[in-house]
Amino acid sequence: MMRSTVRWDVELTALSSISQKGEDSGTTTTLFRREPVIQPDGRPVLVPIVSGNSVRGGLRRIAEELFRDVIGYEGQIPLSAAHALRNGGSLTKVTGDSLTGRRRQRLRELVPPIGVFGGNGGGQPPIDGALKVGKVIPRVRETETIMTRAYDGRLMSQFELVSLESYSRFDDTDTRAFPEPTPTGVGAGKTAGASMLMRFEVETLPAGTRFETFLRLDRATELEISFFTDVWGRFARDGFLGGRSAIGHGRVRAESDRVVLAGPDPQSVDWRVELEPLRDEVIAALCWLT
Repeated sequence: MMRSTVRWDVELTALSSISQKGEDSGTTTTLFRREPVIQPDGRPVLVPIVSGNSVRGGLRRIAEELFRDVIGYEGQIPLSAAHALRNGGSLTKVTGDSLTGRRRQRLRELVPPIGVFGGNGGGQPPIDGALKVGKVIPRVRETETIMTRAYDGRLMSQFELVSLESYSRFDDTDTRAFPEPTPTGVGAGKTAGASMLMRFEVETLPAGTRFETFLRLDRATELEISFFTDVWGRFARDGFLGGRSAIGHGRVRAESDRVVLAGPDPQSVDWRVELEPLRDEVIAALCWLT
């Protein structure tokens, strides 16, 4: 089986403001996650950077949905397998046979989300995946020395870009539309007629901010590369970065260049055509993740 190492060099452009929760501020202000970046003069400066884990999680969920739509395993696999596909699973005591040797390899071959992303399930050690994901670094003055792509536009400082977006949450118990509660009272901790207005703020990078990252598949099969190419294509068309997508944050446009670093140039294969006839065997393999 021929294997290749492939990297995607990625540039993201924010189509709406980007946020990712960092350390708890102890207030109603949610601060952006930050990391130190050493400046040319040797000073460390904290810069808002989106974790690679955030991108990896979004890609993994897309992968699970694409795979589920083709194999149709809804209601036919154990909860532990669903967790392994959706979020990597958890380290728990094995209830079935330990997943080792040939079974582990066959699982990777039949279930590309596991081959690409890895996961926990079926015993120790965790199944390693082929994918590596870089941190998502904003193109600002403080990060320019660590960027890999040339940029001719005007560079702004992070201090010019980062802003606070304000939100409020209202209690509408006194409105006509509120459902009538039980006659025992208005609820614990709530005094009748008391205002429950809450204001909070979220630190964000604005729409239009550019970011750099990379995706890399190490020694992946042609089927795994084909599958991940579809996953990345879905993210590039309709992906979200960071948190709070439910209120409009995180929309991005993605552009990428693919380069083969090692091994042969992978041939295009249709992973759907390859795996659909093996549906029963795929579902049986997923049930090993107990």
